Amino acid sequence: MKKVIFHEAGMPAEVLRVEEVDIPSPREGEVLIRVTARNINPADIMFIRGMYGLQPRFPSPAGFEAVGVIEDSNGNSGFMKGDRVIFSGIGTWAEYICLPADQLIPAPQGMSDDVACQAFINPMTAYGMLDRAQLGEGDWLLLTAGASAFSKLVIQMAKKRGIRVLCTVRRDEQIQSLVALGAEVVVNTEREKLAARVSEVTDKAGVAVVFDAVGGTLGAEALTCLRAKGRMIVYGLLSLKSIPLNSGLLIFKDLKVEGFWLTSYLAELDAAARMKAFREVLTSLGKAEVRVDVAERYPIERVIDAIAAFEKPGRSGKILLV
Repeated sequence: MKKVIFHEAGMPAEVLRVEEVDIPSPREGEVLIRVTARNINPADIMFIRGMYGLQPRFPSPAGFEAVGVIEDSNGNSGFMKGDRVIFSGIGTWAEYICLPADQLIPAPQGMSDDVACQAFINPMTAYGMLDRAQLGEGDWLLLTAGASAFSKLVIQMAKKRGIRVLCTVRRDEQIQSLVALGAEVVVNTEREKLAARVSEVTDKAGVAVVFDAVGGTLGAEALTCLRAKGRMIVYGLLSLKSIPLNSGLLIFKDLKVEGFWLTSYLAELDAAARMKAFREVLTSLGKAEVRVDVAERYPIERVIDAIAAFEKPGRSGKILLV
């Protein structure tokens, strides 16, 4: 079978290899899954570069999220050969993978592979961050990297809750699609001052919460947009530069800055709360109440071309490996 592997950390285009390996055999408690679609997330790239919360063990497989069909249930009750499942685990960029049966989520009937392969990480992160933010109807939420797949999900989920969303982009052509999803204000930070625009639309009050994916100077400017006792929740570092924090701003406006990692959030939930979250997210996706986009699809052997498409500026949807 084909499997994407890297033998050292580095830029994906330089270190990824597609290798032929044996189909794995499931151990006790595991099932064998034939992977049918995988998506590329920023976390995948950070992992390959050795910059993620989990460090690769070489030679390391790549990919965190996918959908597939069970080929061998290995006697695990609750699953049969042919069942479609959604899953997250290291090494999804392969034709087959073995995973513990208790880590699998049954794919809703009728949900396409395009949707199912991206139904876990981004949607659950959006759900978890909104849950943690505890925003009320009418509160303002600021999203950096507003045109990302993650931000598009947050916009849609927030709109259903009556949360007002303001987000940043770097291209005018991205604005209208975000407004159509439910963003009330979209700021092109290449030609507008973010803090001034936020002050204008919030009547100088500022936003209640910022979800920051960028860091660096944009993250620092977003911090100034918070109202007194506001919160910034950091979940990414697209600029690869840390936020230069203004200590006086934190002190005198009583602001809080915290990180969010889906792995930690899910570990904090009990089984009932996790099932409630999965059910709400999958129901919304299944009914198309929350939509996800696909830009391009590539076969697994063209993973380097897929990475190039992923890194293309202005991309409007997910890049899939199928």
